[in-house]
Amino acid sequence: MAHEGPRLPAARGPVSAALMAYLRDTGPLPPAGTVASAAAYGDDLQLALYLCYELHYRGFAGVAPDREWDPGLLRVRAALEHRFLTALREDAPAHDTVDDALAELLVEPVDGSGVSHFLAAEGEWWQLREYAAQRSLYHLKEADPHAWVLPRLWGRAKAGMAAVEFDEFGGGRPDRVHARLFANLMADLGLETAYGHYLDAACAQTLATVNLMSLFGLHRSLRGALVGHFASVEITSSPGSRRLAEAMRRADAGPAAAYFYDEHVEADAVHEQVVRHDVIGGLLAEEPHLAPDVAFGIDATGLLEDRLGAHLLTAWRAGRSSLRTSLPEKIGIS
Repeated sequence: MAHEGPRLPAARGPVSAALMAYLRDTGPLPPAGTVASAAAYGDDLQLALYLCYELHYRGFAGVAPDREWDPGLLRVRAALEHRFLTALREDAPAHDTVDDALAELLVEPVDGSGVSHFLAAEGEWWQLREYAAQRSLYHLKEADPHAWVLPRLWGRAKAGMAAVEFDEFGGGRPDRVHARLFANLMADLGLETAYGHYLDAACAQTLATVNLMSLFGLHRSLRGALVGHFASVEITSSPGSRRLAEAMRRADAGPAAAYFYDEHVEADAVHEQVVRHDVIGGLLAEEPHLAPDVAFGIDATGLLEDRLGAHLLTAWRAGRSSLRTSLPEKIGIS
């Protein structure tokens, strides 16, 4: 029996409310003016865009699969993407070259103060659980958005990208698929492991980081930006994962919780070299005109990750939840 997608979430504004009514066949699509006035990084636009993109993944319970290519829905998605992409191009720090953009990623600051540093040094149990719930929107479909770029690459770039993706998908072993490993981590933390379960709880900043991958992955014109995003993730993953593994051990979160990040320490250290030399190097050898797009992908990723990190740390340092809905202390695992 086929798996049914997650239920539709609660609306966060007029655009997402109208979109969900349309998906349920109970109302029209949102007017163009309403879409155009939505805040680019706000809850309403980011949820609406997430809804549109999720139709290309597992969809939603009760929503017809044909909605994936609904012409009216695609027009609304294009307007939402325009708002989001315009803001990213205006706000992301611009590096002159790919080498300059990569150079910043390759240097670990001595006095790092990001989320992984905080969790490793002083993170509490509830904060680790919140972090996992937020990140589950991506990690339970880890590597799926990046797979969209494979048909748009060739030669050395395609081979390198496929090699890394093969590892992400478990090297042919279902129990080693990284999304499965993250579900095991969530189980150790007493969290629900169902795909998309924490969509209502996740903040707009989290939705934006996931939407960015889909935006880049679903557009051939943004294939360079997707490669830049992928490079940013792989280069920064190993040191951050080392700290997160320490945080899980310090909190005695369980073997699966630590193992997920241990796996990324080793795997992503190798992936970094493949991505830099084969994926980026191969892409730019074939299409050097895409260099500004690769740099933009790196810069946009940094912008949104910084926005999410600031949200998490501001809430946690004030003793507040970073989520929109509270987590139960511990639940039965599905």
